[in-house]
Amino acid sequence: MARTPVEERRRALIAAAFRVVASQGLSAASTRAIVAEAGMSLASFHYAFESRDELIDLLITEVLANEEKAVLPAVLTGKTLVELLTEGLMGYLDHLRADPLHEQAMLELTQYALRARPPLARELYAQYTRIAAVSLELAAEQTGHCWTVPLPTAAKLLVSLTDGLTLSWLVDRDDARAEEIVAAAARAVAALAQPMPAPGASEEPS
Repeated sequence: MARTPVEERRRALIAAAFRVVASQGLSAASTRAIVAEAGMSLASFHYAFESRDELIDLLITEVLANEEKAVLPAVLTGKTLVELLTEGLMGYLDHLRADPLHEQAMLELTQYALRARPPLARELYAQYTRIAAVSLELAAEQTGHCWTVPLPTAAKLLVSLTDGLTLSWLVDRDDARAEEIVAAAARAVAALAQPMPAPGASEEPS
C-alpha cells in the first residue's frame, strides 16, 4: 500500500485538530483525539509532527490565511468609502454566521497562544492588523481618500471592532443588531478619512 505523503498527512491532521477544537474545545484536542478524528494512527501523527504544540501553532497560522478572503468585497469600483467598509464588515459577519464554531475555535486558540505562546499571540494579531490595513488602504485608494490617522491606528481600531462584534454575536446571535453595529462601525471608521486634495488645489493662484 502506498504511503500517504507527509504534507498530506499534516494537512489532514491540521483539519482534524480544528474540528476537534471547534466542536469540543482545545482541552479536548489531545493527540489521541486528533488522530481518531483524522482516522490515523499515533505513529502517523508523530511521523508528521514532533508534538501537539507544533500542530496547534501551525493550525493557528493556517486558519488565519482563510479569513483574509472574507473581508475583501468582490467589486471595488463605483462605491463610496462607507459602502466598501460596510461590505467588508458584512463579509466578515457572514463568514462568522456561516460557521460560528470556527470563530469560537479561534477565540480558544488565541487564549491558548496568549497563555502558552505569547510571541505567537502577538504574531496572530499582527496578521489581523495587516489584513485590516490592506483592506483600509485599498478602500481609500479606490474612493480617493486618505487616512487622517496613521494607517496602523485605523487598522487596530477595525480589529478591535471586529473582535467586539464577534464576541457579541456569539453570545446573543442577534443578527439585526449585528448588522446595525456593522453599519455604525463602517461610518465611524470612514470618519477617520478625508478626500484626497485635487491636484494643484493647495497652490496659490498665479
